[in-house]
Amino acid sequence: MQHTILDRVERVADDVVSLVLRGADGPLAPWTPGAHVDLPLPNRLTRQYSLCGDPADRERYRVAVRLDRLSRGGSEYVHLFLREGRKLDVSLPRNNFPLVDAPEYLFVAGGIGITPIRPMLRAAAGAGAVFTAVYAGRSAASMPFAAELRSEHGDRVRLVDTGTQTRPDFAALAAGLSPDALVYCCGPAPMLDAAATAFPAERLHVERFRPAAKEFTPNTAFEVHCVRSGRTVRVPPEESMLDALTHAGSRVPSGCREGVCGSCEITVLAGEPEHRDDIGAPAGRVYSCVSRATSPSLTVDL
Repeated sequence: MQHTILDRVERVADDVVSLVLRGADGPLAPWTPGAHVDLPLPNRLTRQYSLCGDPADRERYRVAVRLDRLSRGGSEYVHLFLREGRKLDVSLPRNNFPLVDAPEYLFVAGGIGITPIRPMLRAAAGAGAVFTAVYAGRSAASMPFAAELRSEHGDRVRLVDTGTQTRPDFAALAAGLSPDALVYCCGPAPMLDAAATAFPAERLHVERFRPAAKEFTPNTAFEVHCVRSGRTVRVPPEESMLDALTHAGSRVPSGCREGVCGSCEITVLAGEPEHRDDIGAPAGRVYSCVSRATSPSLTVDL
């Protein structure tokens, strides 16, 4: 964990605050557009937030947090109780939504989904890429960073107030894509589902804040062999691999517990994982909060 001090709390839209975290012990770890961090809160909850500042600024991280009216205690605590000067730990950045080099991009953001997209726009502009951004929100007042994005990128950013304007036509956007363009999309589930229908899968990159609805075969028990500790842990059908490992004394870092953040990644040395996450686990890795095994056992580097 990195030690930081909450330097500034700023309201940037209706129900959205920006937090600027300054490194308490010198420069913070580097990051790239699309990255996020785990932020353990003083109320013992840990939440994941996309970095939305400038990757060139090694002194500070910036995140933005929308107040969720159905908050389980994370966003509510940030809005009601976090104050400037508070000392906060923050994880090293992780990037499950990296910006791949391309000559042209279409960026699509909905609401707080602008946070990982914002530094991507600056990176694309700096690389000389052609890009267009479509940024939608339920009202102009609810859209963080809208004015500064228009100021910085001009007509390349199209703002859509869905309270008074027609929602973006993804089919029309897809029809206008050049053959070399990549599409990056982050926002609410209906927007991501519509994007998946409209854009070619091989050119579409999405990040979800909530897991997509999926169906799997019924859970079965399996064993996890931990090479370094020598433990063998049974994972019953009603328990996650993460919880079974934790209860057995093999603690694994965790965050969302929904398969969207990547905090609980572990290395698989043998066996066949059943991947149930929304990230797309790389070969030899598994996200233990949701994924299971299709083989009788997994051997892991714990």
